Amino acid sequence: MRIAVPNKGRLHEPTLDLLERAGLHLIDGADRKLYADTVDPDVTVLFARAGDIPEYVADGAADLGITGYDQEQESETDLVELLDLDYGNCRIVLAVPEDGDVDSLADLDGGTIATEFPAITEAYFDEQAVDVDITEVSGATELTPHVDMADGIVDITSTGTTLRMNRLVEIEEILSSSVRLFARGDVADEPKVEQVSTALGSVLDADDKRYLMLNAPEDELETIKDVLPGMSGPTVMDIAGTDQVAVHAVVAEGRVFETITDLKAVGASDILVTEIERLVE
Repeated sequence: MRIAVPNKGRLHEPTLDLLERAGLHLIDGADRKLYADTVDPDVTVLFARAGDIPEYVADGAADLGITGYDQEQESETDLVELLDLDYGNCRIVLAVPEDGDVDSLADLDGGTIATEFPAITEAYFDEQAVDVDITEVSGATELTPHVDMADGIVDITSTGTTLRMNRLVEIEEILSSSVRLFARGDVADEPKVEQVSTALGSVLDADDKRYLMLNAPEDELETIKDVLPGMSGPTVMDIAGTDQVAVHAVVAEGRVFETITDLKAVGASDILVTEIERLVE
């Protein structure tokens, strides 16, 4: 099975890190390579431009692809989304000059929009029943309204800083994007695809969880259970020769501090909190 991943840019390193954490360790690294084998003899990683990855998958060059949702939508390949990997977050927005006379979407009827995302832009304006001419550009999109090439732009943004620096103001959000795992429809249910998806998902599920271990008086066990906000209740084990029990539970990272405070108040001791590498629910 072949997985296509970004070969460079801001998505490259986080994607390789996720594969490593999921156990798909690359053999001989990835520098200046078109592909790399992994420790799983059935899985090969292909390196491609993020924007080309949907086509790689749709055409059969790869079985799975990791790229932005915006790239998949722009490609119009209709792949199956298996997993939101929750990084590379961004938005595609409609923006206009802050000192211009466009205040709403309707004001752009009959105007021109510059964008690197013509397919997404066309679909959006068709849906809104607003007639515009679309000019495809390959860079410096923010410049086009200031040199009379366009009345507005459809562009990608993370924080909005670049728009503000170029005296542009967002008037509509068109699409919210993040990096996702995609498959062709004919392989989406294959066992190996499910195995890879589960491995990646287990890393994501573990990111905001912590494994908590403690000792507690046996007669306080019910109170301890009420305090622990575990996934499905804690695991409890007797401690030989004592009236204590060992309690293990998975706790959301954001609740660790208050949970420890509450546990100590009901007699828990020897509390240990560790990170979780992978979690399969």
